[in-house]
Amino acid sequence: MAKILDRLLLFIYSLSIAILALFAILLLTKVLPLGENVLKHQAYYISAWTVVIILLLLSIRFFYISVRRDRASMSSIDQRTEYGDIQISVETIENLSYKAASRVRGIKEVKTRIRITEAGLEIVVRAMVDGESSIPSLTEEVQKQVHDHVEEITGIPVTYVSVYIANLVHSPVIKSRVE
Repeated sequence: MAKILDRLLLFIYSLSIAILALFAILLLTKVLPLGENVLKHQAYYISAWTVVIILLLLSIRFFYISVRRDRASMSSIDQRTEYGDIQISVETIENLSYKAASRVRGIKEVKTRIRITEAGLEIVVRAMVDGESSIPSLTEEVQKQVHDHVEEITGIPVTYVSVYIANLVHSPVIKSRVE
């Protein structure tokens, strides 16, 4: 809801700035004879043109932003079956990837990102490890688990699973007291 309101306000703002810039252009070209006293000095004339052109370009850019379709709005994957259409949100696939990666022992603090391509899904997993297991074997296990789990649950082919190990998780050291 807030995104729609922001776009509406941006649209109104860009439209009003464009109208003001066009009005200023009409004044500068002397189509409207209201600003002749101010524009007699060369410095005022050049600075007025500069400001008007910048405002017009900004309003065109803002207008474009307010009316374009956002890529994030394509937040689902559509499939057609013999019974009808299926839509699976990207957030659902991210959560499935998160769940599969979190199941691997030694993996902590998982974040996932999904990219949709023509061939299928590309999944990027960012995780931290506990430092107790071999990182190559952990990452291979995460790739296999995420690939198999997402494909099995969604039926969408997974073409690529990339695993980025960000750091080690530092577990708190508890020192025992000897009394």
